Amino acid sequence: MTTNTDRPLALITGASSGIGYELARQFAADGYDLFLTATQQAGLERTASEVSASGARVEIFTADLTEYDGVERLYQAVRATGRPLAAAVLNAGVGLGGYFVGGTELADELKMIQLNAVSQVHLTKLIVPDMVARRAGKLLYTASISGTMPTPYEAVYGATKAFLISFAEAVKSEIKDSGVEITLLLPGQVDTNFWPRSGMVDNKLAVGEKASPVKVAEEGYQAFKKGEDRVVAGMVSSKIIGNVVNNLAPDTVKADLHAKDAKPGSGLKH
Repeated sequence: MTTNTDRPLALITGASSGIGYELARQFAADGYDLFLTATQQAGLERTASEVSASGARVEIFTADLTEYDGVERLYQAVRATGRPLAAAVLNAGVGLGGYFVGGTELADELKMIQLNAVSQVHLTKLIVPDMVARRAGKLLYTASISGTMPTPYEAVYGATKAFLISFAEAVKSEIKDSGVEITLLLPGQVDTNFWPRSGMVDNKLAVGEKASPVKVAEEGYQAFKKGEDRVVAGMVSSKIIGNVVNNLAPDTVKADLHAKDAKPGSGLKH
């Protein structure tokens, strides 16, 4: 990637499909060059080809962010561009559904913790000091409304998103006078490959109405651009749950409500 450009540079993780792909389109259309990463080369190439049509210069880098070395290699590749990051979109994440006792595998849960939580801390630790030193930069984290409630049948997934929300808010408070901004994107159900990849195809959440990833990315990008603290994106029902119900109801009630929709088989007609 050449350094001869006036366009700001944005890093986007998990950019091969879904919300990450749509966020790449938003950033490119608004004047950013992009550094895109994911585990799938073919998906990254498709994203790069499509967003470059808007005039963005795009570099892709395949990396497994569940591994320490994968995060380190990604950061070094970004630094090798010779350009400062104006924005970092930490979007990569996976889900996992099923009974915690007897239904899910520990190895899968630990790998999800590595991606959804550990890699977020690792990347933030590497990226933010440079931004603070320049007193300029913006971060967008893709969390979930699942992080605002206990999530039975997605017990570890919801916990990783709760961790991410708490972590991002804490760092934001520490650096609030640095010129660096942090925004949280909290989607509800979104129509992506999240559901089959998570092993959730027959619960009410999986078979029910979902928001378009285009709409979620648009709302997330606008909140990011305005420097807002967070946005609950997607369907009106998700906004009500994320902005109202989960701020008022006790955890036991929220857990029971989520369990009804997330229980395996709950979406099947009897």
